[in-house]
Amino acid sequence: MELPAVPQPWRYWLLLGSYGLFLLLGAAVFAGVEAPQEAGLREALRGARAGFLRQHEGCVSEPGLERLLERVLGADSSGVSALGNVSDDENWDFSSALFFAASVLSTTGYGHTVPLSDGGKVFCIFYTLLGLPATLLLATCLLQRLMGLLSHRPVQYLHTHWGIPPGHAALGHAATMGLSVLGLFILLPALCFWALEKGWNFLESVYFCFISLSTIGLGDYVPGHSSPASLRHLYKISITCYLLLGLLAMLLALETIYELREVHSLVRFFAPTQAPASHSNEDDDRLEILSRDQLGLATVCGAPPSWSQADNEADGRSAPPDGPSGGPARELGTSTTGVENGDPSDW
Repeated sequence: MELPAVPQPWRYWLLLGSYGLFLLLGAAVFAGVEAPQEAGLREALRGARAGFLRQHEGCVSEPGLERLLERVLGADSSGVSALGNVSDDENWDFSSALFFAASVLSTTGYGHTVPLSDGGKVFCIFYTLLGLPATLLLATCLLQRLMGLLSHRPVQYLHTHWGIPPGHAALGHAATMGLSVLGLFILLPALCFWALEKGWNFLESVYFCFISLSTIGLGDYVPGHSSPASLRHLYKISITCYLLLGLLAMLLALETIYELREVHSLVRFFAPTQAPASHSNEDDDRLEILSRDQLGLATVCGAPPSWSQADNEADGRSAPPDGPSGGPARELGTSTTGVENGDPSDW
């Protein structure tokens, strides 16, 4: 994909300006769509409050009602509802605590349940400090294994057995991967939530699935409150497993899309140009790459073969030696995640 020639300093301003316009567009659309809804809700709430005071005049004072509403809203912000039909729901039984731990470690954070005690808040801080790096490490290792199995091998198979060019095969595979994640982890679970959750329509169920798997977690929709008491624990544990598996599937689809040649071309368009290293500085550059990659998570778990190696093997050629001793560059400990999984220019 050829992009127009634009001077390098202008590219940063173009990127920043485009992103700023995108933010302004989102703010304008949200304000135009949601502001009338908020105004109508506020007016309806004022009318209901005034009607309640008129109906119970002499029995309920306005200051007393204010104090009651403050306590109800404060409890609701901590995950405790004053409604009679959900007042028996426990937020800190084992299944609910497991759901909370998974939402914290996945950075979803619905906000419907929060630690109430000081000890719980302190533990949440230290638990998150240890849990987030562990989650990133686990996700990186799993993604590397799954990328080789579910992304690189299918593309190589299409290229070697069907004769499809690697770039076209990768594009078709990425589209298939995205549609599969959409169907298996968003639309199909949305049908289940639509059937199991009272008051949820299909759009709201799709909205919840996407907001959850994208780790936004606004908290306006949280499942599990309307499930039968006998199945509530199993239901919440099943939702926890779905969120973790769905997040991994979403990351796998995004990583597959990121490796596309068109995406790499767009990244290189905005990335700073680097002058090629001279032969005299080759050893220093390799040492710099080694020291930098030793800090990456990818070196802990190993890495799948690069696209250029896969293409050479598919064409019956051996990979050219990159190391100073004739061995491949992997002997230096370099990682192959992200852009380093293959140079799209080889496609």
